[in-house]
Amino acid sequence: MKKFVYFLSFSLLMILSAVAQNNRVDGLRPDAPELAKLGSYAIGVRTLHLSHKNQIDVLNIKEGEALPYYDRPLTVEIWYPADTEQHGGQYDGVYLRDGKTKVTLYGSAVRDAPPLISAKPYPLIVVSHGYPGNRFLMSHFGENLATKGYVVVAIDHTDSNYQDAGAFPSTLLNRPLDQKFILDEMTRFNHQKGQFLENMVDATQAGLIGYSMGGYGAVITAGAGVSEQIAATKEVSPNGILKRFKLGSEEYASVLDDRFKAIIAIGPWGMERGFWNLQNLAAISKPIFFMAGSLDKTSGYENGVKAIYKNAIHINRYLLTFENAAHNAAAPIPAPLESVNAFYPDGSSAFSHYNGVVWDNVRMNNIAQHFATAYFDKMIKGDQNMDTYLNLIPNSNDGVEETEWKGFNSGKAHGLKLEYLPKQ
Repeated sequence: MKKFVYFLSFSLLMILSAVAQNNRVDGLRPDAPELAKLGSYAIGVRTLHLSHKNQIDVLNIKEGEALPYYDRPLTVEIWYPADTEQHGGQYDGVYLRDGKTKVTLYGSAVRDAPPLISAKPYPLIVVSHGYPGNRFLMSHFGENLATKGYVVVAIDHTDSNYQDAGAFPSTLLNRPLDQKFILDEMTRFNHQKGQFLENMVDATQAGLIGYSMGGYGAVITAGAGVSEQIAATKEVSPNGILKRFKLGSEEYASVLDDRFKAIIAIGPWGMERGFWNLQNLAAISKPIFFMAGSLDKTSGYENGVKAIYKNAIHINRYLLTFENAAHNAAAPIPAPLESVNAFYPDGSSAFSHYNGVVWDNVRMNNIAQHFATAYFDKMIKGDQNMDTYLNLIPNSNDGVEETEWKGFNSGKAHGLKLEYLPKQ
């Protein structure tokens, strides 16, 4: 009887412990690589509602008529170093992939904590989700990088969120415009008297993380204007709205911004659909660290992400490949518990939107956090010591003794490739 009671108590403890780990965005496995660990800063988080004035209202375009305009609403989540002894908090009312189910997520950030003002403002990282998605989809990056002395801003892209996903041309037009707008807004907030980010944000040293359609926007932000064919295709460019992203145009030149110093593009969409040709990719001028799954059927791997990587010949670039991972490699948070019972109209579960088939999501998040830290610390903060985490033998499985990947537990860097190509 005592054994039964002990077993029952132990089982209940294990169940409660497992439940406590559900819906966390800050998971850290025991085998996480070195730089995935949280940094020294306590962190806060705030939600802001912004308005991008006088933007094209893509959902209401009518062929042959003048373009309609509106004030485009954008909600953002901002993580930042905080002056607090507290640790941990939650994100309430977060939509899942089905666009109906709301859940609570948990993490390390303290809601509305006072900011920690330092002698120097913190570099900025902008985070741009997929289609559809939301500002919480990559919140593991937001929390992790904020603990290391960055201000991180994740965007809810209007017309691309789970609950409001609209006509695709809105996403195609607005991704790079939203990314630039947030850069401008954070610059303004840094100088705005009484703003909680006053003297907090160095937007002259900014990074960008884009996943899927956010990656598409990041490639355009990096300098790859869309192809002539795409700009003239009314299904994706009604009334020629994508012509503003053509190479050489004045409108496109206004989108490009020297304040973005480095980009991480995860599974960027568009190459297999003809959005760029070799001339467009050769125009990329900002260094990019690509991440992808070798079985990505959404953006494509060999003829998709890897083709962009190979042909962006005028930048230094990396490609981290998760072998046998699909489109949800590295970027999405682990599947929230409720996603198992959140269904699409065809009856399939929303769980698959987040979860990998072969890879554990927390493992992929930790690896992505490790390399994001190394890359941004080198490219934005100028820490050349990070090179030792980036200059690796290409195939992790080949590492033995002194050639093992730095920062990974001995024998634990399996199933990964990190390739590098210098600019020509």
